[in-house]
Amino acid sequence: MAKSEFDPWTSTFLLGGPVKLHPRIERAMAVPSLNHRGEYFHDVTKDIKKLLPLIFGTKGHQAVITGSGTAGLEAMVSGLVGKEDRVVVLTNGHFGNRLEQIAKIFAKPVVVKAPWGQPFETEQVKAALEGGKTRALLCVYNETSVGFTNDIARFGPLAREKGALFLVDAISALPGLPTPLEDWCVDAMVVGSQKGLGAPPGLALVHVADRAFGSIRPQTYANDLAAHFKSIEKDDTPWTPAVPIFLALHEALKILEEEGVAKRQERTRLLARATRNAIKAMGLSLFPSEQFASDTVTAIRYPEGVEDSAFRAALRERHNVVVSGGQGEAKGTIFRIGHMGIASEADIFAGIAAVEKEMFRLGKIGILGKGVTSLLNDFP
Repeated sequence: MAKSEFDPWTSTFLLGGPVKLHPRIERAMAVPSLNHRGEYFHDVTKDIKKLLPLIFGTKGHQAVITGSGTAGLEAMVSGLVGKEDRVVVLTNGHFGNRLEQIAKIFAKPVVVKAPWGQPFETEQVKAALEGGKTRALLCVYNETSVGFTNDIARFGPLAREKGALFLVDAISALPGLPTPLEDWCVDAMVVGSQKGLGAPPGLALVHVADRAFGSIRPQTYANDLAAHFKSIEKDDTPWTPAVPIFLALHEALKILEEEGVAKRQERTRLLARATRNAIKAMGLSLFPSEQFASDTVTAIRYPEGVEDSAFRAALRERHNVVVSGGQGEAKGTIFRIGHMGIASEADIFAGIAAVEKEMFRLGKIGILGKGVTSLLNDFP
């Protein structure tokens, strides 16, 4: 196939985040400048506040912060731990490492490491929690860097037993993955706008449970959780918000409400299973054990001799398909296919067909069609 020019308007966009946008969300942002202290925007914020429990599955206390998911993590950590507090941080991927770096600024972290894409042993976590008076346990739920989902249902009760808060990075997890926050003893959680919600990047959604809410003690100014919670109660924001992204989030929440959270999770799960099966059918390998493979993004090992940037450029330029590369330690060794938000069967067909054709062109698979045929078997 002759090289074609990449067209972002018609591409099959399968990053691990940000994800493709629904036309309704694109239209929602195409508005003139608005007064963010005016009645119209206050009404938008009021409706967002009503819809946020859709994501978290519980009311609790929720706010929206202008900034990336990292800003939300900083707000959560700085708001709920102190400089002299001992905290335990679990890290087995790129974003676990980021959580560790944030914890180093605002507390005294004890770090529990596992190899990237591999689970933590329960005894590891227990031993760290028992090593001293612990203010909080910090963990990434869905480690997009390696397509891995941590079994956080095991960790929250351990933290609760030791009187520690359980603080979770769920930036790429909700609403794609079922998350019963109360059953799992989650005290605070951060979700990004640009992942399973299908909105653009630029907003962090923060949930704090009643148990932790009274202990908020901010150490920052712009990311002061208390200020954000106080303002949203008045349908407002403490500082100038990213108005177009708020409008996009509002539309994304309405789309989620119309689809239903259970259906969004079911579709995400179906796309993930079909993607993994297709990858295996064509003879490629997943990065993590399939038992822990994420339902929002699939990480695939490169066969020996495949150069990451050249392979992804071929997908983009020959097939108009966009996928993610690896990050940190996994950079150059894996590529990642996102299937969250409003991703569809048609997107996965296009992505798998492109991957299969390029792997065949490189001589890394011997027969064309096994991946696509697998999809035909998986999709009802």
